[in-house]
Amino acid sequence: MGSTRADIDWFIHDRFGLFIHWGIYSTAGRHEQVMSREKMTDEEYRRYFDHFDPDLFDPAAWAREAKNAGMKYLVVTAKHHDGFCLWDTAYTDFKAPNTRAGRDLLRPILDAFRAEGFKVGLYYSLLDWHHPEFTIDGRHPMRDNLEFREAAKDRDMRIYAQYIRDQTRELLTQYGKIDIMWFDFSYAHKDWGWSKGKGREDWQSEELVKLVRELQPHIILNDRLDLPGAGDVITPEQFQPQSWPEVNGKRVVWEACQTLNVSWGYDRDALHWKSSEMLVKMLIDTVSKGGNLLLNVGPNGRGEFEPKALDRLRAIGDWMRLHSRSIYGCTASEFTPPPDCRYTQNGDRLYLHLFSWPYKHVHLPGLAGKIEYAQLLNDGSEIKLRKPDPEDGVHTSVMKSEAGVQILELPILKPDVIVPVIELFLSEQ
Repeated sequence: MGSTRADIDWFIHDRFGLFIHWGIYSTAGRHEQVMSREKMTDEEYRRYFDHFDPDLFDPAAWAREAKNAGMKYLVVTAKHHDGFCLWDTAYTDFKAPNTRAGRDLLRPILDAFRAEGFKVGLYYSLLDWHHPEFTIDGRHPMRDNLEFREAAKDRDMRIYAQYIRDQTRELLTQYGKIDIMWFDFSYAHKDWGWSKGKGREDWQSEELVKLVRELQPHIILNDRLDLPGAGDVITPEQFQPQSWPEVNGKRVVWEACQTLNVSWGYDRDALHWKSSEMLVKMLIDTVSKGGNLLLNVGPNGRGEFEPKALDRLRAIGDWMRLHSRSIYGCTASEFTPPPDCRYTQNGDRLYLHLFSWPYKHVHLPGLAGKIEYAQLLNDGSEIKLRKPDPEDGVHTSVMKSEAGVQILELPILKPDVIVPVIELFLSEQ
C-alpha cells in the first residue's frame, strides 16, 4: 500500500468495527440497491424519499449496542449509490433535512458514537444514480431504458467528479475529525458493449486523494478508487481470505467487510442470516490472519436495529466480554494451530481458539517447552500441560509423543461459550 501519514496503529489494535448502511432504501425494506435491482425511475424511487420518517431513530442506542458487542469504530453511509445524503449538504436537495426526518441525521450518529469512545468513519458512494451528470452505464437503474439513455448521452462526468470533491470537502471540514474515509467503488474493468465501467478517470481519483490527504492527513483511506497504492487498507467484501493478504509479496493492512444476512441495507424478508457462532468464528478467523472485521447492520425505516441483528450483536458481546483479550491488540501467530483451531497472538500471550472441542487433549505442534502457563480465558481456570511419558499406555499400545508437540489436558465438557479460548503464556526462550 502507499506510504501516507495515516494513523493506522489504533486500527490494527481495535480490530472490530460496525458498518451501518442506512438511507431511504431502508423504507423500501428490500436491499440497499433496490433502485437498480428493480430499475426504478427517479419518480418511482421518490416515494421512499417522501415517506422516510425515522421517528424511532436513537443513535445513542445504536452506539451502546455496538459498544456492548465489543466494537471499537464506526463506518456509516453518508451517501449510497442512490445519491441520497444523510447530511445537510449544500450541493443537492436530495438529503435527510428535506425528508420527514427534517434534520441532518449524520451529525447525531457521529456525536453518539464519539461519546462512547468510538473512532468514526464515513462511507461515500462514488456512484450516484440521482445526479443529473452521472452517465448511464450497466449498473444504472435506467440501463435498459433506451429513450432515457439517449436523452442522457451528453452527461458530463467531469461535473460529477467536482461534485464528489465538493461533498468530500463538506464532510471533512464540517464534521470534526474523521478517522476513516471509505469510498465505494470502482468497476473500470466492466464492459457492457454500449457502455463501460467507471474508475479513476471518472472519479478523478488522484485529485480526490490529494484533497482528502490535505484536509485530514491522518485519515485512513480504503482501496476502492482504482488507484493502486493510494489506500491504506484493502477491503475484501463478503469473503474471508485463506491467509493474510499480500500485495507485491508484502503483507498489507486489511479489513473484511461482512453483512449479518445477504443485504447491507435493511431487508425485511432476508432469511439467510449468519449465526452468532459463525460471526464469532469469522471475527477470530480474521484476526488470526492479521485483519479487522467490519460487521454491518442495516437499521430499518423507523431507525431501529431489528431484533435478529440485536440478538447477534448481543451474543457476540457476551463472547467478547470474556474473550476480548484474544482480539484487541492481537494478530497472526507464526505457530501452526491444531486442526479446526485458530491462533491469535499479542506479545508473549498466544490464544488458542477451539472451533471444535476435542476429547481430553489437544496437541500443539512446535510448542513443547515453550509454554509457561495455560488457562481457559472464559473463567481463568488452569489448563494442565501434559508432560510426555513414553511409558504411558493406551490399552495395549504405547502413546508416544511427537517431538516438539505440547499436549494440553482439557476438561471433558466444553465450556459454555460459543468458542472456548485457551490463553497460553509463552516462556522466554
